[in-house]
Amino acid sequence: MYNQMVVHSYPRIELSDDDVDRLFRALADATRRDIVRRTLTGEVSVSGLAGHYDMSFAAVQKHVAVLEGAGLVTKHAQGRERLVRANPDQIGRARTVLAGLEELWRVRFAQLDGVLADPDPSTD
Repeated sequence: MYNQMVVHSYPRIELSDDDVDRLFRALADATRRDIVRRTLTGEVSVSGLAGHYDMSFAAVQKHVAVLEGAGLVTKHAQGRERLVRANPDQIGRARTVLAGLEELWRVRFAQLDGVLADPDPSTD
């Protein structure tokens, strides 16, 4: 229910609940967040990324695949290499979803503040 309110009413973005789940599951992992960070400034090969982590090349490929499935990065072939680049538009959508959640809570707290500040006239 809350996801639909955030995703579909404030602010308006084109993501389903499944898209939002995929997006935040992808960002829940520190290695994947680091891959996004490294690819924001330009294309990086998967093998270049693999050199930064203490894991197998195949494991890095899997992380890239998760990010690609969430739309956070794109990957394309250039010769024998696979180049990865962050998708700033999708990162912006994640920010928009979080802003919607923040606004929802701000409204709720303002309503609560109003209830607590308004003395009950029946106790006068």
